[in-house]
Amino acid sequence: MTNYPKIKFCGGVGSVTGANFLLEVSDEMKILVDCGLVQGDKVAMKENREPFTYDLSEIKALFITHAHLDHVGRIPKLVKEGYQGPIYSTPETKALAEIVLTDAASILAMEAKQDGEEPLYDISDVEKVFPLWNAIPYHQNFELNDKVSVFFKDAGHILGSAMIEFSIKDTSKNNDVLRVLFTGDLGNSPAPLLRDTEAIGDANYLVMESVYGDRNHESKEGRINKFQKIIKDALDRGGTLVIPAFSIDRTQVLLYELNNMVEEGKIPDVPVYVDSPMAIKATEIYKSNTDLFNDHVKEKIANGDDIFQFPRLKFTVSSAESRNIKEYEGAKIILAGSGMSVGGRVIGHEEYFLPDPKNTILLVGYQSVGSLGRHLADGQKKVTIHKRTIKVKAHIETLYGFSAHRDSDHLVEFVSTGTDKLKNVFVVMGEPGASMHLAQRVNDELGVKAIVPDRDNEYTLS
Repeated sequence: MTNYPKIKFCGGVGSVTGANFLLEVSDEMKILVDCGLVQGDKVAMKENREPFTYDLSEIKALFITHAHLDHVGRIPKLVKEGYQGPIYSTPETKALAEIVLTDAASILAMEAKQDGEEPLYDISDVEKVFPLWNAIPYHQNFELNDKVSVFFKDAGHILGSAMIEFSIKDTSKNNDVLRVLFTGDLGNSPAPLLRDTEAIGDANYLVMESVYGDRNHESKEGRINKFQKIIKDALDRGGTLVIPAFSIDRTQVLLYELNNMVEEGKIPDVPVYVDSPMAIKATEIYKSNTDLFNDHVKEKIANGDDIFQFPRLKFTVSSAESRNIKEYEGAKIILAGSGMSVGGRVIGHEEYFLPDPKNTILLVGYQSVGSLGRHLADGQKKVTIHKRTIKVKAHIETLYGFSAHRDSDHLVEFVSTGTDKLKNVFVVMGEPGASMHLAQRVNDELGVKAIVPDRDNEYTLS
């Protein structure tokens, strides 16, 4: 007889993207946590097309930590291939996932057409997802069955992001409870907008991310000062500052910081374009959920500050509006998706603005291996965009302090919020070096057993 419960790491190991974990409580109760796209180059898309490594008919529920594409992007494929069970997340994650997956279907269709292939899924597959999707608020105990209950804690990463705690009763041991906590992505607390990441509590097993497991961010003060300097230097040259920005949270954080700088007169008075329909829709969802913001931001809003609006800010929805941005010849700032330059409108802006040394590309988040953003961060002098070779003459700047992920020191600090009941930490969602570095730190500094699991291996929880 197979020992239970156990975890199988079906994705998100050896890579920052593609989160997909299988929690097997028993033969009759198998649960998925996240079902995300692998992101990067063409090799990543081949991986996304591979069959799932589990029997979909055996999956009883799918739980989603948050709405980023690398955590939700293969859900339509899952449903397309036969999954008909329930999907659970916070209400905010459900709302954001709808715009993320709709956008993804459009991009995947365009890419498939260019490559002469069938898309991974289309909008009809996305539409079949949401009748299955159920919303559960933070801090509400949810009984999945008589042995398993679920509890969402605030991860502080993006709006609605949750750490998912599964409490599993062992009826053979006087109903002892085993607690397994999946972090999803952990917020870079204290964050500009959102509440702080909550503590681990009494979890026995922890499955945690490690995107920045081997490095630390700039301080808050250093981040703001550097951001102001990059803006001023770019605009003083009369150039364009292009910021590839994730549509969810990164764009809203940048708008908040730009709003503060404009109000305080710290940056020049120039047009600022938010050139991403998805980011515009996400901003509206953020505006509708200010109760999840931190106390400082809620106080500013209560005092009448529209934190996502300031003079000369323009939201460009249509493709024609997007194309017209380059017609404005003066200094300007453009925020456009995607954050790793793997699709979206920012690709066209980079194609146009990269060859001019007056301009600046500012990378403000993790850049996946193989992505255009990673090539730029690594200092490549020539890149390929739309099958054209583009010379990189613009200034390339990086500012990772705006990341919505915790850095190495704060990931270790997070593990320390657990109790003496914490038996093992599984370090996932990072490049191999970052994951190994973090696991070693947790072992050495906290005396907590931490390992980097192997993909598709099963680990029994005792």
